Amino acid sequence: MPADGGVADNGALFDEGLFAGQVEERAEQRLSASAPLAVRMRPATLAEVVGQDHLLAPGSPLRRLVEGGSAASVILYGPPGTGKTTLARLVSQATGRRFEAMSALSAGVKEVRAVIDAARRRLGRDGGDVTVLFIDEVHRFSRTQQDALLGAVEDRVILLVAATTENPFFSVVSPLLSRSLVLQLHPLSDDDVQTLIRRALTDPRGLDGSITLASAAEDHLVRLAAGDARRALTALETAAEAVTSAGGSEVDLACVESVVDRAAVRYDRDGDQHYDVISAFIKAIRGSDVDAALHYLARMVEAGEDPRFIARRLVVHASEDIGMADPTALQTAVAAAHAVQFIGMPEGRLALAQATVHLATAPKSNAVITGIDAALADVRAGATGSVPAHLRDGHYAGSARLGHAQGYRYPHDAPDGVLAQQYPPDALVGRNYYEPRQHGAERALSERMTRLRRIIRSR
Repeated sequence: MPADGGVADNGALFDEGLFAGQVEERAEQRLSASAPLAVRMRPATLAEVVGQDHLLAPGSPLRRLVEGGSAASVILYGPPGTGKTTLARLVSQATGRRFEAMSALSAGVKEVRAVIDAARRRLGRDGGDVTVLFIDEVHRFSRTQQDALLGAVEDRVILLVAATTENPFFSVVSPLLSRSLVLQLHPLSDDDVQTLIRRALTDPRGLDGSITLASAAEDHLVRLAAGDARRALTALETAAEAVTSAGGSEVDLACVESVVDRAAVRYDRDGDQHYDVISAFIKAIRGSDVDAALHYLARMVEAGEDPRFIARRLVVHASEDIGMADPTALQTAVAAAHAVQFIGMPEGRLALAQATVHLATAPKSNAVITGIDAALADVRAGATGSVPAHLRDGHYAGSARLGHAQGYRYPHDAPDGVLAQQYPPDALVGRNYYEPRQHGAERALSERMTRLRRIIRSR
């Protein structure tokens, strides 16, 4: 205690006579000043939010939630850097609700139950508002961990705002889905990212006008961000630090290229992107758009997709959508699969690209798959019947007494190698399954099939 009876200035708790609350505020300001640019520039009000107009229109569920007019729990689903955490914090600020945040990467059932118990005591003690519980990466919670939330969400002890980069219909338990609104956030547009970059350049929370950004550098940042605001601001901050440390004040294209040289590739190998991109890849090949097909192939290769998975899909596609219109397509696809297995990546990308180009530019026919599926449908419906006696196995003793193989006509004895004979069961005589299209090699095959059927069925 000082001689004048004042409080000792130990520098740890108090600063120049500030009260404790003021010290906390000063500490938060210092922490904020040292936080990454993307954190400092996080919107503090709904008016500062950029993008997600489809969710924030007047009267929409999310806008009413942010403005305090709704008490529904939500699952925010979308790629990184689109504002999930920001929206969660705005929800908590709407009516001064208590905000608790945790990440599924580090929290478990114990931590979840502790927050729920505290929220329940708070409600019972003073009738306060529900606690907003924000859980990031909720898809990483196990089923047991997700089940621990159900009762509190059902009773509105907590207002759950969960964020996930994976499709919740694959990764979140059904009971929790049924108790929550599922809202999908979209990647930010280039204009949205540009707006955020320019705001960060001038805003006092950001770079406060300390640097300028060349137009070409801004375009490059926007392109590399690929709709991810966090990535754009992180790259801008890194480039700004490099410039200022060298005594400069303008970030040019060369500076941006030196700190980040590869665009973000949105791709999760176990979720939506895995299925969506391969679906688009196959549909582009089916639609004969070779350029789009190569684009989707590049996205998968760049994201580290299993090349064997891509090769398998090419093999399937060669029969499903090309078939006999170009019989060599299957050979190319199988060869690409073998090449990938043999040489691996990154060289395997060449074989995959060659197969992709071949299949995309090949004439298309789905006659193979429609033929086998039609035959399967008949079999499953019971349209089978007995194998004609003359086609049955006649190699074992006693088969002749059963009439097996009697009257079978050997096609190679005919001048053209084709002769009239019944091959299907009686119930299926005259049924056509394979119907060649008029594309590629199937045009000639269609004419041949007509002649073959005429001869075979001319009994």
